Amino acid sequence: MGIFSGKAKSSSSSISGNKSKVRIVVAGDCGTGKSSLIATAASEKFAQHVPPVLTPTRLFADFYPDRVPFTVIDTPSSSENQNALTQELKTADAVVLTYSCDQSHTLDRLSTFWLPELRQLQVKVPVVVVGCKLDAVDDTTVRHEQLLSLMQEFQEIETCTECSARNLFQVSKVFYYANVAVLFPTSPLFDKKKQTLKPKFERALKRIFILCDHDRDNTLSDTEFNDLQIKCFNVPLPPSEVVDIKRVVQEKYPEGVNERGLTLRGFLILSELLLQKGSHELWTVLRKFGYDNDIKLRDDLLHVSFKRAPDQSVELTNEAVKFLKEIFCSFDHDSDGALQVAELDDLFSTAPESPWIEAPYKDAAESTTTGGISLDGFLSKWSLMTLLEPNKSLANLIYIGYVGDPASAFHITKARRLNSDKKQSERKVFQCFVFGPSGAGKSALLNSFLRRPFPEIYTPTTNARYAANVVYQDGGTKKTLILREIPEDGARQLVSSKESLGPCDVAIFVHDICNELSWKRATELLVQVASHGEESGFEVPCLIVAAKDDLNMYPLAIQDSTRVSFEMGLETAIPMSVKLGDLNDVFCRIVSAAQKPHLGVPKLEYGRNYKRYYKIFCRPFKFISVGAAVAVVGLAASRVYTARKITSS
Repeated sequence: MGIFSGKAKSSSSSISGNKSKVRIVVAGDCGTGKSSLIATAASEKFAQHVPPVLTPTRLFADFYPDRVPFTVIDTPSSSENQNALTQELKTADAVVLTYSCDQSHTLDRLSTFWLPELRQLQVKVPVVVVGCKLDAVDDTTVRHEQLLSLMQEFQEIETCTECSARNLFQVSKVFYYANVAVLFPTSPLFDKKKQTLKPKFERALKRIFILCDHDRDNTLSDTEFNDLQIKCFNVPLPPSEVVDIKRVVQEKYPEGVNERGLTLRGFLILSELLLQKGSHELWTVLRKFGYDNDIKLRDDLLHVSFKRAPDQSVELTNEAVKFLKEIFCSFDHDSDGALQVAELDDLFSTAPESPWIEAPYKDAAESTTTGGISLDGFLSKWSLMTLLEPNKSLANLIYIGYVGDPASAFHITKARRLNSDKKQSERKVFQCFVFGPSGAGKSALLNSFLRRPFPEIYTPTTNARYAANVVYQDGGTKKTLILREIPEDGARQLVSSKESLGPCDVAIFVHDICNELSWKRATELLVQVASHGEESGFEVPCLIVAAKDDLNMYPLAIQDSTRVSFEMGLETAIPMSVKLGDLNDVFCRIVSAAQKPHLGVPKLEYGRNYKRYYKIFCRPFKFISVGAAVAVVGLAASRVYTARKITSS
């Protein structure tokens, strides 16, 4: 049978996930009919209807799902065999609990002993409750009500049925239900107590609906509906059955059907109705669309090899960016140019969860005044996720509806060392490591990049933090810049790894211009990083940033900064004040430095060790004799700096 009706033709793809065999353990009080149930099912008299359960070799695909063999295990009921019973239950794929229809106390024992015992043993498998000896009783009303109450109390019960081994009545269904409970469990899909779809399953159904809605009119037309049926079951539905299905849905929920076809809500209602009737074929639909037993897309669909050198990065292709722009516009329901929180939640409602609810993505992009995210911010977050976790980026692209070849969505950049040789980087996304001592202004710099207000209270950063945004350059070109703040105590750990500077396109060193100790520590970090780059082969362009330019600088600040810049072949320090909003075009200058990786690399004389640099840069500057050339550069820089201060004031 197909998802809605009609017989399905056999499919070559498995619909039972990774299960290759099923182990069914039968348990219950002594005398409830366990052994008779198993013996009848295994007897030659009944073999025309069911496969032999004790030696699972013959299979009847028309009766048992997905050609998966199964074994049935009888268990002892006596207390002296408790250990053997426990061991069998703990290795079961499904448990059949029996009671005798003519002995009411055996039914009571299910709720007072057997089901609590399974929970005590942490046997978390589907349970099928079976009443044996149905031929010995007439009335079923009382037991029916008791079974309904039992199913409400114990959600692990998949189904209840009654049978008669003597009359060969419904014995086959017992093991059919047990197999289905393992291969097509209801509990991950449906909350029996609330009679609603589980959230994860609803997200999957919504994605399937969107993928089948080819004309993007938010409904499944009869043609689209039939395409779904054929994809999953290889057989179309007669037009009359499609009409009947829509009628049933509309009776349950009038808005589930409109003049164009079945709405999303109608599709979800139909799924609820099927699960309430015990249909297992929604698993077929899930697996046809790539979902595994945990209702997540299979790993083989979400994995692409991103093998790359340390100084190569992963970027989104133009095709992927185009798709994301279309998705952004389609979910911007109020057309305000931003995705509000509810709209963003709706966009990721087909994924297991939003990928941006936690660090490092949660606060890594600019927010609008209404708390939404602009297109630039949206694309910047995708660029950040692609840079840090390309497989996660791929998975979420597919979850929100990307149907192209996964490899077409990503581009691995050239090694940065090759870019240095060509003296020009072709990258569209640059990562900048932000070094500096505590209190230097690193966090304020990241906040200003995201256009957030200047914080009056200083909060030290303890973990690496990211900020991603678009930088517009002269000529109308734009690049995505990702700032990674490195806490002061994290710098030593970072340079302990040979390849740690590989992902870094440019490094900046921030110091507090009014604090001489801050400058000294920033210089130490600069020398440390430059030395590590030279030793590891992953040299990076570096810039010095003099923060808090609104405060009085410490004596000799300009001369110290100029001397170090001159000796290491770097640009003079970039003064800026986040508090005053005077950033001196720092982000464009960072991008420019990253685009020309052959420039701005600190010049360390080959063989000069770190200790010597440490002594030169960190001893009291009043004892250092600066050369004439440095003095000239320092004087020139001083004049430029003074002129800038006068102009800005």
